[in-house]
Amino acid sequence: MKRAPNILIAIGAMLIASPAFAHHSHAMFDSEKKVTLVGTVKEFEWDNPHCWIQVLVPNPDDPNAAPVEWGVEMDSPLAMFRRGWKPGTLKVGDKITVVINPLRDGRPSGQYVSATGPDGKPLGTAPEAPK
Repeated sequence: MKRAPNILIAIGAMLIASPAFAHHSHAMFDSEKKVTLVGTVKEFEWDNPHCWIQVLVPNPDDPNAAPVEWGVEMDSPLAMFRRGWKPGTLKVGDKITVVINPLRDGRPSGQYVSATGPDGKPLGTAPEAPK
């Protein structure tokens, strides 16, 4: 019975640490490439585990076609807050420029590198490169 508290502590530690093991790799993003998106904010999600920006970008093949919706994955809200972002940093309809590392499979999505707001000023600070 003396081991029971130690077992409970070990189980508790595993439960607390489990979200860290569930986090995905950054291998799906091509960190060697950068794509610049110029478009309009459709949605800015300030949510765990990652913030997201949905950006409507004019179709490069046909300017008369519907815009292409790009998903930009960012870091956690806490990490973004530490870089100067806030839930109200972007609003639907804002014109922005976002630099991303694109998905390797070519889908219109990528990992946030940097952004410039509708006033032409940088938004927050850039994240550190993955290690």
